[in-house]
Amino acid sequence: MVYRIGSAWSTTVEQIEENLTKLRFVPCSASQEQSIGWVEPRGQANGALIEAIGGHWMLKLQIENKVLPASVVKRKVEEIAAHIEQTEGRKPGKKERKEIRDNALLELLPMAFTKQGSVLVWIDPTERLLTLDASAQGRADTVMTCLMECVPGLTVELIQTAQSPAVCMAGWLVSREAPPGFSIDRECELKSTDENKATVRYAKHALDIDEVRQHIEGGKVPTKLAMTWEGRVSFLLTETMQVKKLTFLEGVFENTSGEKEDKFDADVAISTGELSQLIPDLLLALGGEQGVETFSAPAGVVATKPVKATTQTTAAATATEEENLDF
Repeated sequence: MVYRIGSAWSTTVEQIEENLTKLRFVPCSASQEQSIGWVEPRGQANGALIEAIGGHWMLKLQIENKVLPASVVKRKVEEIAAHIEQTEGRKPGKKERKEIRDNALLELLPMAFTKQGSVLVWIDPTERLLTLDASAQGRADTVMTCLMECVPGLTVELIQTAQSPAVCMAGWLVSREAPPGFSIDRECELKSTDENKATVRYAKHALDIDEVRQHIEGGKVPTKLAMTWEGRVSFLLTETMQVKKLTFLEGVFENTSGEKEDKFDADVAISTGELSQLIPDLLLALGGEQGVETFSAPAGVVATKPVKATTQTTAAATATEEENLDF
């Protein structure tokens, strides 16, 4: 997801680092269901929580959850309820069963497995763009809430284009002609707009066929389309202008150093360079940036009025060769 940063925002790497330290990631305690905090983008313990490379800022939010299958919790609750019924001769009521469930969770949490996930954040302060490696709105809201807690005054707005991606994708498929700099790959999803939501999916299949055109002329709308930009980056464009399955193709990272320290800097520099060209081309293919849609922030987070779009935009990712990312 790509956001435009409000024009009034101004800060430094040092100020952000100081604020992020207050929410540094700590693993879940024995009785804790979830833990969220910032970790080192470079992967070095006790290192910087924000990396500045070539004028771009990289951050990384870590999310850890305790995994407790619902069936396990339910079985524990039933065992406790059955014991009460046998020893006291009564069935626990609704309120008591809720208390039993809460107690069961506390008892089971120390034995639960943990699941970790992370989201990369790329800030381009020059172009005033902020990009998240997240395609789910819920996950994006979590990241933005944490970021705004740590970076006072930060406001963001979702970028919109003059033409909807669905309309553009339909035109490209019907005309069998991709926009300049792009090619259409072999994956697509078409969905009807009626209540039945009939869906047709193509995978590893040529899309320049009459069948695809007939589906579109029959009322189905493209919701996903695989594309490649300049033979260097492939991705899956969605109807909501999300860029998924972002993959840097062979040759993009071939000249990077094998040293871990140098490789991180090189990967960030190369990926930002590639995507700083891809995103403006994609926006142009979709009719250009029309304005922005204010970010629907959770409670306590304030968004600003739309800002004027600049002539160049960027997206963010730090990646190794052929790594898949979502934006």
